[in-house]
Amino acid sequence: MKYTALAGAVVLAAAVLAGCGGGYGIYYTHYAPPPPRYTVVGVAPGPGYMWTAGWWDWRGHNWTWVEGRWVRPPRPHAVWVAPEWRREGRGYRFHRGYWR
Repeated sequence: MKYTALAGAVVLAAAVLAGCGGGYGIYYTHYAPPPPRYTVVGVAPGPGYMWTAGWWDWRGHNWTWVEGRWVRPPRPHAVWVAPEWRREGRGYRFHRGYWR
């Protein structure tokens, strides 16, 4: 019983950490991202929604496009600051998007 609980805790911790991968685990690369993709945004699914544009993520030695989506801001008058890759030194560093 004790080993089953320990094994379950290890599996749960591994799953949580695996969810932190992709653009959230790797913040620096020597390669510039491709130009952004442009899509038809369409109509918001309801009042108060804001469009957050897509961005390039560095996953497994390749660039992967993360689609934009409609989201509700966490508080009134919040503004979305999009994630971006900035040239730093000999490579590019990822800066997460956030609500300001």
